[in-house]
Amino acid sequence: MIHSMTGYGRGEEEGLGLEFVVEVKSVNHRYSEIVIKQPRQYILLEDYLRKLVQKYISRGRVDLFIKVKEIDQKKSQIKVDKDLAIDYYNSLNELAKDLKISSDVSIYEIASLPEVIKEEENETDLEQVKKVIEKATVKALDGLLSMREAEGKTLFEDLISRISNLKDYQAKIIARSPIMLDEYRERLRKRIEELLIEQVDENRLNQEVIFMVEKSNVTEELIRLDSHFDQFINTLNYEGAVGRKLDFLVQEMNRETNTIGSKANDLEIAHLVVEMKTELEKIREQIQNIE
Repeated sequence: MIHSMTGYGRGEEEGLGLEFVVEVKSVNHRYSEIVIKQPRQYILLEDYLRKLVQKYISRGRVDLFIKVKEIDQKKSQIKVDKDLAIDYYNSLNELAKDLKISSDVSIYEIASLPEVIKEEENETDLEQVKKVIEKATVKALDGLLSMREAEGKTLFEDLISRISNLKDYQAKIIARSPIMLDEYRERLRKRIEELLIEQVDENRLNQEVIFMVEKSNVTEELIRLDSHFDQFINTLNYEGAVGRKLDFLVQEMNRETNTIGSKANDLEIAHLVVEMKTELEKIREQIQNIE
């Protein structure tokens, strides 16, 4: 079943005291393009996430956004720079001696000096973060695929309906072709009679009609159209990316339809060809959004 290239999905996952929100949106694009926007500290996960998206989506532009919110206060560690504290203490004692004053410095005063005591947050393991982000991303991609599949069903029904319309126009052209030749024969007879004012040579008339039949015969084009219609419907039922093949088939249908229009010297068939080309243009627009 065909999939649309347009969709949206959202996934949330909590872990490591953080909440990860992943949003994925996709739009139609001739090729595959994946854009990932995540916090700078997770930049190393970009290639992994890109490959993950490619497992789900083969064509279209995909934008993936990752937002992170802290939900639990991270535990931190207190670190004391003993060497720096000793340097402070020695320097203060030397200064006191030089100034000939008392150097009664308390431990609390030294501890309050810059960089002696620092609070450091525990670093989060990137591999653990990757597992949590992956879960949120898969949820978002599943939602995206569901939307693309739902829209694909709508496109499928519309395209089947339009192919049915094309078959109706084709049937009318088939039915019209012999009538067109009979009408041409009568028009030709009347014109000859008006010009010559004498009995029409039936053999010559038949030769002219045969020439007209050969010139305006669109049987081959109509047969090929039948084949293209069947291939188009079969392709709609394939799994995977079929948008490019459908586009090719529509081009072939257009080519055959144009040939019919140029060969058939008949106003009614010309009107039917215009209707077919209008329908084909609508089909072409629709398949631009098929993966």
